[in-house]
Amino acid sequence: MPTVAKADIVPPPGTRFVDAFVIDVNGIPRGKRLPAADFVASGGRVAFSASALVLDAQGHNQGPLGIGTEDGDPDATGETVPGSIAPVPWAGPQIAQALLTMRTEGTPIWFDPRQILADIVVRCRADGLHPVVACELEFYLVERDIERGLERDANAAPRPPARPGAGPAASAGHLCLQDLQANAPLLHALHEALTAQGIAAGTLVSEYGPGQFEVNLTHGPDPLRAADEAALLRRATHGVAASQGLRASFMAKPYAQKSGSGLHVHVSLVDAAGRNRFGAERGQALLEHAVAGMQALHAESMAIFAPSFSAYRRYKPGAFVAAAGAWAENSRAAAFRIPPGGPASRRIEHRIACADASPHLTMAAILAALHHGITRQLTPTQTGPGGVPNNIFSALDALERSTALAAYLPPRFPALFAALKRAETAALLENIALAEWDYYL
Repeated sequence: MPTVAKADIVPPPGTRFVDAFVIDVNGIPRGKRLPAADFVASGGRVAFSASALVLDAQGHNQGPLGIGTEDGDPDATGETVPGSIAPVPWAGPQIAQALLTMRTEGTPIWFDPRQILADIVVRCRADGLHPVVACELEFYLVERDIERGLERDANAAPRPPARPGAGPAASAGHLCLQDLQANAPLLHALHEALTAQGIAAGTLVSEYGPGQFEVNLTHGPDPLRAADEAALLRRATHGVAASQGLRASFMAKPYAQKSGSGLHVHVSLVDAAGRNRFGAERGQALLEHAVAGMQALHAESMAIFAPSFSAYRRYKPGAFVAAAGAWAENSRAAAFRIPPGGPASRRIEHRIACADASPHLTMAAILAALHHGITRQLTPTQTGPGGVPNNIFSALDALERSTALAAYLPPRFPALFAALKRAETAALLENIALAEWDYYL
């Protein structure tokens, strides 16, 4: 097993405990809190169940392909990712965190989302494709009744945070500075926490839904780091919100009649000198090949972009969430938007993924599509190829039957992911929804 440099495992002064975790296929941290002295003595390696990478969204072990059940649920070793040691400001000065990547006997685990993305990045760079990427994440803030542990009203709808002097937020607040100011203590604390963790966050935006916000992360040439930062942003948002008596939700569609939350990924390509290839001579053709690849892999990737039963409620006309695969200049109604700007900022905004999708798997699917389209010099259509799944069941079927996307993934991964999400969905549907009583009781 490679040696971890001592500098990569030393937590900040005064740290008593370290949260050491992997990011699972849902984009959720899973791991352990251990004494800082034990973490350092272990060389930054922490052993726990490898099946932690493939738990469902509630943390239940569904045993996809027998992992975590028929195999005896063996331990693997989480190895600290260099540069990932950081403070956890919302938890107090004595807590730090370390991001891990999982290995078995020194070999990366094939279903670790970080490894899947890392392998695709290597493949892109081997063919002279050097992506520059940035993520934008939307989320809702939800009030919670601390005494009763409730986050929903009598109608089971999440309660948006109150506006000072005006009661609960009930109207859309897109680009509303009042909403930003009303939630400034939390949003500023989040920005400070990200800065302390070395995560460069840019604009904070009030979005369309009540209590909905977006954080833009700075673009950079390391897609693996960008996906890490998106996952860590989710963890930080949950932590900071909880420390202030609220809950943050990255659920794709928490309100039936309000905007859903997305994970938007901006991607361009640079040459050896760092110049944007999409904005250079013949750059338009290169960009269109990339868009065509995204269209070609769209249907096969939908289960990754929208990995839950409820996520498909997000795709509806007029909601600036396009599932049909259209591309256009400066139109948020398109799945693949080309934002305005000069040659240096020429890029594709991939607008399909939901906020609760795995940032690593989402980035992997997008870069696989970019590589597929460019290496095959595909030509995009104006509206996309059609046939995009509109529910989790058909999306999982499309992933399992995939050929183009499957060529970029570990051979058993489509079946693994499909088995996990089918089991998760079956467990969800065992419960009776309130609306069912209204319709059928």
